[in-house]
Amino acid sequence: MEEFYRLRRLPPYVFAVVNELKYAARQRGEDIIDFGMGNPDQPTPQHIVDKMVAAIEDGRNHRYSLSVGIGGLRRAICAYYKRRFDVDLDPKTEAIVTIGSKEGFSHLAFAMTQPGDTILVPNPTYPIHVYSFVLAGADILHVPLNQPMDFFEGLKKAMESAWPRPKAVVVNFPSNPTAMVVDLEFYERMVAFAEEYQIYVISDIAYSEICFDGYRSPSMLQVKGAKKWVVEFYTLSKTYNMPGWRVGFALGNPTLVRALARIKSYLDYGMFQPIQIASTVALNGPQDCVDEIRALYQSRRDVLVEGLSRAGWEVEIPKASMFVWAKIPEPFAEMGSLEFSKRLLQEAKVAVSPGIGFGQYGEGYVRIALIENEHRTRQATRNIKRFLNAGGDVSA
Repeated sequence: MEEFYRLRRLPPYVFAVVNELKYAARQRGEDIIDFGMGNPDQPTPQHIVDKMVAAIEDGRNHRYSLSVGIGGLRRAICAYYKRRFDVDLDPKTEAIVTIGSKEGFSHLAFAMTQPGDTILVPNPTYPIHVYSFVLAGADILHVPLNQPMDFFEGLKKAMESAWPRPKAVVVNFPSNPTAMVVDLEFYERMVAFAEEYQIYVISDIAYSEICFDGYRSPSMLQVKGAKKWVVEFYTLSKTYNMPGWRVGFALGNPTLVRALARIKSYLDYGMFQPIQIASTVALNGPQDCVDEIRALYQSRRDVLVEGLSRAGWEVEIPKASMFVWAKIPEPFAEMGSLEFSKRLLQEAKVAVSPGIGFGQYGEGYVRIALIENEHRTRQATRNIKRFLNAGGDVSA
């Protein structure tokens, strides 16, 4: 069988190992509590759904749409950024609608990258941040992300040693998978770094509204002069419980927005227009649903962290995102994140994501998504406690 060029650049999909075990267990009738994929389990707010239904019933919305997104939706995201971040954006030149942020991210990589280009990417990070550029033919320099300020030192070392100079750097806060957060000062330093080294910055803030304990996530576009170097991806998936709707945006630098618009004009006609109309209502309409979604995740976070603590597994409490980034308990550290995840699934009936799937520096951790209700979460932590107390073998 022929192995195609781009497929040869992709490593084996680590998460598939756990997913296959999970599927097999469920086929056997086992009850698996699934904290693996960051897939919101709650429905989209009703007023958004109602608008979608009404728009579907209008036959004029059944035709091809625009690959850059309808004007009303681009104006709505710009108005939202003004209200939320006090950022002014031109809906014609500094905003484009994408079919989810993954599509936009991947097509921007194709638009701006040629084989031999180098991209700086944090590690650990969400896989699309790496593999969108890998598939576009770029080389990747992995920059360890342990603490935000340490990240700058890694960036500077990479810039000083790499030749040719890297074309772009990716940042993602609140981070997936680590839930790490930053303040506006961090973004000010990033923009200054971009100016110093003449490098684009691609910012992913998919979890900017899922923040806890008084923390409020900034946008890099709040920094003066940011649009000269920065394009930022925003999505409705987590903010409004709309993951399956696939609504995202790229905002900021006009050159990158224009490049993405041009390549999308060859590849798609935009998303189904009723989805775009309903998304406009999401952004322009009442935002109390966002507060409710945020409160739900905070409550689940607290139940999970407290339950793990009672089980003897102390984890760092995240200030944002829908994930807990948990260091593997010391007695199990040597087996690594993939084997630990497999054992947790087989013995405790709890599915998590192995940290190694997010990059080599994710080894030693697992990502736990807050996608089960509080009752199921308590059940999971009881199962985990038995697993840990039994040394990893609850049948013993």
